[in-house]
Amino acid sequence: MSFVDLLLNLAGVLLWLSWRAIGLVKPAPAATISSVLKQAKSGRPRRFWYLVGLVTLLALRAVLYWRVGSSVNWIPVLDLGIVSLPFKSISPERMVVFSFASFGLTIGVFYMWLLLISVVNRSVPDTDVWQKLVRLHLGWLQRLPSVFKLGGPPVVTMAVWVLLDPVLVTSSMAARPVSLAHLWQEAALVGLGTLLAWKYLVVLVLFFGVLNMYLYLGNFSFWTFVGATSRNLLKPLQRLPLQVGRIDCSPVLGLALAWLAFTASEWLLNLLFAPRPL
Repeated sequence: MSFVDLLLNLAGVLLWLSWRAIGLVKPAPAATISSVLKQAKSGRPRRFWYLVGLVTLLALRAVLYWRVGSSVNWIPVLDLGIVSLPFKSISPERMVVFSFASFGLTIGVFYMWLLLISVVNRSVPDTDVWQKLVRLHLGWLQRLPSVFKLGGPPVVTMAVWVLLDPVLVTSSMAARPVSLAHLWQEAALVGLGTLLAWKYLVVLVLFFGVLNMYLYLGNFSFWTFVGATSRNLLKPLQRLPLQVGRIDCSPVLGLALAWLAFTASEWLLNLLFAPRPL
């Protein structure tokens, strides 16, 4: 059931991106007013149906989770990095909440990936079709300073955790904090835990960057984009003497350091997140 939830979340993301993509495409200049009205009339319903499909998908899968999940004793879990929120599949109301929250978490992670790519590749021009696509999908978020792109998700998550804490405690999904200071400490750790969402993006980009160095993967724009992103991620290591003959060891070292850094951060945050004040 967890794998089904992942697949349906990916399907929901595709519906969301399709809805966004239609809004990003600028129609060709029309010669007459009637052609303009015809374009608007034919374009709006098509884009609207993607949102209808997304909401329908999330609503129908909530019914599926309730009917099937309860029969197989499945406990859906919302993974927030260092804390997991369990839901009871025997409750249809909670399955509706879980269905929308699970998709919200998935799309949130996706946009965090876009924000990181936007910051790392800020010097990459719009002639790169993939980088331009990242900037278009970010919309107004693209115009934010880099510090807000990187620091915004933890701050927003921290605020949401504080606001939802009474609901989580009442629903027995989270332990009651012993004080207001403890609540804010929990919120800060959960907020920092959202940064772990970048782990697989960074590791995968660096891995394919290493792979592209030693294997020819084809002359495709996507691999050019991945290679540029990998090199930008490795910029902090450029000053180190990591060149051995014709072999550049920085990609391999960068991949190892990234994995160790994220793993150590996850271990530390889990150690600090405890049902007692720090």
